[in-house]
Amino acid sequence: MLLSPNAMGRPLRTGLYLTTGVIAAFLLLPVVFIVLLSFGSSQWLVFPPPGWTFKWYGQFFSNPEWMDAALASLKVAVLTTVAAVLLGLPTAFALVRGRFPGRELLYGLFTMPMIVPLVIIAVAVYALFLKLGYTGTLFAFVVSHVIVALPFTIISIINSLKLFDQSIEDAAVICGASRLQAIFKVTFPAIRPGMIAGGLFAFLVSWDEVVLSVMMASPDLQTLPVKMWTTLRQDLSPVIAVASTLLIGLSLLVMFLAAALRRRAETNA
Repeated sequence: MLLSPNAMGRPLRTGLYLTTGVIAAFLLLPVVFIVLLSFGSSQWLVFPPPGWTFKWYGQFFSNPEWMDAALASLKVAVLTTVAAVLLGLPTAFALVRGRFPGRELLYGLFTMPMIVPLVIIAVAVYALFLKLGYTGTLFAFVVSHVIVALPFTIISIINSLKLFDQSIEDAAVICGASRLQAIFKVTFPAIRPGMIAGGLFAFLVSWDEVVLSVMMASPDLQTLPVKMWTTLRQDLSPVIAVASTLLIGLSLLVMFLAAALRRRAETNA
């Protein structure tokens, strides 16, 4: 290939490596800074930290308000994941195997939350739940998060379905299984990596979501990003850096799991 590393001249190859390094540093430095600040000894968010300590982590885990917010985030993210997979699975089947007018338009509608500015969705959802009297409830959090997480789940399952050889499912039907049995015993196990990856993406979207959560929050129910936002408006405590580090850590773990599942799916294909 003309652009393979061996075919490039040394100056061009060095330039590409330097450019990649600069971009990586630009993207990673904010994450590194916030992680280092969570261990800083100063009571303010000062960089570089004058010393190092774990006391901010102790304050985070001993504070019931922070722990309630973290547990609320986890609960909302898990429920969002389950709902997104349960809704995304039949939707993906309909979009891949269905033959009906407007299928492409329907696919575009399902992916609109990825394109429309999130603040517009937040205002619309807030107005709806305010009218229904559900603002500040777990139901409102989960439904609003499912709206933005569902497209990622649908796309992930659709990609797995397109890679799956449907003739295997047809062979199971020929051998005596019903279509529903073939789907549950043959198709679902084959597309399981896509389903799990879609669920992980849904969890990640919900876990990190801020705009919708701020609109849905109440004094009795706040997710971790909302708690960070409200605290940041009052104080610049390093406890905020601790919460950010935990959000980043779990997000990275989910991303690594999703990448591993994708590699496994590609290997099996």
